[in-house]
Amino acid sequence: MSLTRRNFLQASAVSATVLTSGSAQAAADAVPAARQATGMKLGMVTYNMGKDMNREQLIALCKAAGLHGVEFRTTHAHGVEPSLSKEERAAVRRQMEEGGIEIAGLGTTCEFQAKDPVVLQQQIETAKSFAQLAADLGCPGIKVRPNGLFEDEPVDQTCERIGAGWRAVAQFAGDLGVQVRMEVHGGRGSADPVNMRKMLDTANHPNARICWNSNTGEQDEHGSIKSNFDLLKDAIALVHINEIGVYQYPWQELFTLLQEINYQGFCLAEIAYNPEPERFMKFYRTLFDLYTGRYRYPQ
Repeated sequence: MSLTRRNFLQASAVSATVLTSGSAQAAADAVPAARQATGMKLGMVTYNMGKDMNREQLIALCKAAGLHGVEFRTTHAHGVEPSLSKEERAAVRRQMEEGGIEIAGLGTTCEFQAKDPVVLQQQIETAKSFAQLAADLGCPGIKVRPNGLFEDEPVDQTCERIGAGWRAVAQFAGDLGVQVRMEVHGGRGSADPVNMRKMLDTANHPNARICWNSNTGEQDEHGSIKSNFDLLKDAIALVHINEIGVYQYPWQELFTLLQEINYQGFCLAEIAYNPEPERFMKFYRTLFDLYTGRYRYPQ
């Protein structure tokens, strides 16, 4: 068959259409796979960006910025506290479910380093009340924290007391299906992953989990966080992130390490208030997607 110029152009056009359609379909098919491979979800902590927002405002912000969940920190304007009645708890749960935003966690200020047994027990009981609240809200976990070691007491002794208090709450919360996530938190020596490991080993309970907190100072002499991350990676159930647009922490290494352990949980933005929260959080989400290899346009 002879090939005229017109036939050649027609055949070329058809081939280009097929190839283009095939490439587009391949790209479209690859997007869900990429998202599935990067199972981390982005959310936010109400401290401090959302501390003055009610639940309606938080839901609206999360939906506008493409965030999947929120950690309600105690004392903030959203009003999610153990003082809520059974009916009020049901209303909060329904509101968040209908809004399509997950309650990623409850951020308590409970801490277990106190030497006074009365004070310590009060903290344990308060944490238990938050665990019950989490269960009623369908929330997977609560956050607790250590808040410093003592100069006049051996480090191991304080870590054991914190771990024992943590275990008491984890045992109670475990029956409710709620994790107790110890934040790698500041204070004298308590954010050191070596000491956090001691607390975790003392707690020795499957529901005693870690909230990685992305603290500066976790890097070794080469700038890597891997050795400290490895100490706690088997128990990480929540991750707090902050200024991911600033060269103050090895963010790419963190997200890569999380992917290597197949972390499927939330990374929660814990950042200062911005006068344009929706615009700011859209930028934040784009950075998160770039770091985690899930950036696609259009989404």
